[in-house]
Amino acid sequence: MQMIKFSEKTSPTQNKSLEGYNVRLDIRREDLLHSHISGNKYRKLKYNLAFAKANNYKTLLTYGGAFSNHIAATAAAGKKAGLKTIGIIRGEELGRDLSRTLRENKTLAFAVSQGMKLKFVSRSTYREKDTKRFRESVLNKFEPFYEIPEGGTNALAVKGCMEILTETDHHYDYICCPAGTGGTAAGIIEASAPHQEILVFSALKGVFLREEIKKYTIKKNWRLLTDYHFGGYAKVNDDLIQFINSFNEKQGIPLDPIYTGKMMYGLMDLVKKGCFPENTRILAVHTGGLQGIAGINARLRAKNAPFLIHIDD
Repeated sequence: MQMIKFSEKTSPTQNKSLEGYNVRLDIRREDLLHSHISGNKYRKLKYNLAFAKANNYKTLLTYGGAFSNHIAATAAAGKKAGLKTIGIIRGEELGRDLSRTLRENKTLAFAVSQGMKLKFVSRSTYREKDTKRFRESVLNKFEPFYEIPEGGTNALAVKGCMEILTETDHHYDYICCPAGTGGTAAGIIEASAPHQEILVFSALKGVFLREEIKKYTIKKNWRLLTDYHFGGYAKVNDDLIQFINSFNEKQGIPLDPIYTGKMMYGLMDLVKKGCFPENTRILAVHTGGLQGIAGINARLRAKNAPFLIHIDD
């Protein structure tokens, strides 16, 4: 009997590390949707770009950190759609020697290669990005633009993320996804069947994501799991890195350490602890984010810490 399998539309492989647990676990490989507009970023941007084009916007403006998946994806999507892109980047020090930054930061270098114009602001200024003062002092300097929030979450993004699930997925008992801003989770919850439970693995410390998700869904068939953030957003440790490397080696599936890696670590832990009944069918959503591994590895190598292998960084 095969106890636990991984599949998308390709043939499944057995996970030897969970042999003996009568649970079926499949992975939806959203990371394979597009080489640069990957995973949930593709879903979030789909209807936002359609709206921008339909309303004759020529420029997209959005926000992110130095290794933001959203920044990289928006730059690529904008170029593909024939739109200009502007990225408001957290960390004014990154703009002091832009040539050096672009040499050392593959995410921002890629964004620039796609035509994105970068505007670096201090962390304190960045925290004020939703204020009137920020709009008057920073945003008013740009040409008219269509604004996409940090992380890409808005109502149109949730609409796109609803398409991650289809009616053919209704046989699953649980759907699992990672969360940073809550848009992907909200879309999956909205698309889920009444009998399904959605397990949302927070990549951040705290429980504030509950309220963010509730902005976009009134359904109650979900739980926010907050025990697998490894210290907070973009925080990792040797245990997580070792897990991701082992998972990639055994399953041939790379995981990012910010979102999907933490979700899979948590999900495996729950299975091994016997938190699911026998014959439970679980679908885990791989939301992409692999482009950010280079930045994490650079940080880990600087500390002489274990880093992610099998990744071209």
